[in-house]
Amino acid sequence: MFSPRDRDLERGWPGRIDGDRVVQLAAQTLQSFFTGGGRAREHDEYLLDEVVLRAPVLHPPAIRLFDAGNFAFANPAAIVGPDDVVRLPEGVEEIVPVLRQAAIVGAAGDVGASTLLVEWVAPQLVGAKRNDFALSLGPVALTREELPAIDWEPLLADAARNTRLLPGDLVAAPGEELAPVRASDVSEAVLGPFGVLRNRVEARV
Repeated sequence: MFSPRDRDLERGWPGRIDGDRVVQLAAQTLQSFFTGGGRAREHDEYLLDEVVLRAPVLHPPAIRLFDAGNFAFANPAAIVGPDDVVRLPEGVEEIVPVLRQAAIVGAAGDVGASTLLVEWVAPQLVGAKRNDFALSLGPVALTREELPAIDWEPLLADAARNTRLLPGDLVAAPGEELAPVRASDVSEAVLGPFGVLRNRVEARV
């Protein structure tokens, strides 16, 4: 998802990166792109350095974070995109980023694409509020052919047991804790072909 730098679009448009260009695809969201069979008419073209990359899925129907053979649900309203500000929870001075790879569920309940997900954890807080305030997503979504090797089948099967997965659901694999950060720090999460998922941390106003 992307938007031109001169247009303030929170969600942006789906696009395909081709070298130093971004080709806009005629779909409203990544979910609708998957539902349409992973094909869409090419609509327009922009230079990569003239656009802002957005979270691949701004409002996922559900988010499941897997650890040690089980998963916990996360907050779909907490999504922030690349280069967005992450706000510290009230009364918290330090948070810990956990870098994960997340599958974006396609129309058939399979892996439509994959992206980076940073789960932000506040060790000072107790219970579910420890990681309820922010989840970073992006900067790009890679297609199945480009994915770093992860066995998604058991995670998706577990997530789909006794329910159904919807296009745009996020299923995140176990992650790696990165260095803690404080207000005014910039966190950079890097993993292979995904590039850098960068966020600045600020105090909550």
